[in-house]
Amino acid sequence: MTPLLEVKEVSKVFGGLRALEGVSLEVREGEIFGLIGPNGAGKTTLFNLVSGTFPVSAGQIFFKQREISVFPDYRICRLGIARTYQNIRLFGKMTVLENVLVGRHSRTRAGLGSILLRLPRERAENARSRKMAEEWLEFFHLLAKKEEKASNLAYGEERRLEMARAMAAEPSLLLLDEPSAGMNPQEVRDLNELILKIRKQGKTIFLIEHNMRVIMDICDRIAVLDFGQKIAEGPPEVVRAHPRVIEAYLGREA
Repeated sequence: MTPLLEVKEVSKVFGGLRALEGVSLEVREGEIFGLIGPNGAGKTTLFNLVSGTFPVSAGQIFFKQREISVFPDYRICRLGIARTYQNIRLFGKMTVLENVLVGRHSRTRAGLGSILLRLPRERAENARSRKMAEEWLEFFHLLAKKEEKASNLAYGEERRLEMARAMAAEPSLLLLDEPSAGMNPQEVRDLNELILKIRKQGKTIFLIEHNMRVIMDICDRIAVLDFGQKIAEGPPEVVRAHPRVIEAYLGREA
């Protein structure tokens, strides 16, 4: 099977700090792929390279067999990669609905003239965007709060809103950076159900997660980073028993 995402011998250097070194992995279409590792292992840096936030220092990244290593983030989003962030990035003064509509921006085509003159094409596009945004808010159990300011949401709701905004961009590949961070056990169980439902929508999911229960319960395969290098990859039960993974998390004596 041709992978949806290929990371080939990717390295990233910040000044004198080598954050990633020669990392290679593949994410297959339709799977939930997990990325784990101790703090500072380079997980979010890898997401930043895949999403175009930072350029790679060496190596290549391919999406749908097309090299995206040199593309800016907005172009990568249009190709079908959307993401959430470890630290929530919502527009607090905008409504819940408006935040999701921001995610539609990469899919709209009306020009400045159409917008200023309120031409039929622009009005029709706005109507389609609003309908899709409301559908995703319903999917993430937020439709009843669509007119509330995002800053008024509870923490778990903010996490779901960020996911709804990412899905509004119609991605083929969804990058989730620690989606369960700060959630209580019930919210984590609900999150797992939502992620599995997203996969049933035909999406591929690549997630970073510290909660091992999430990783072991829903991921098809897992890669492990430590000090910027990949030390293991495979099904959850294999990775969990890998000696280098145990050492990275528990120390050499363990």
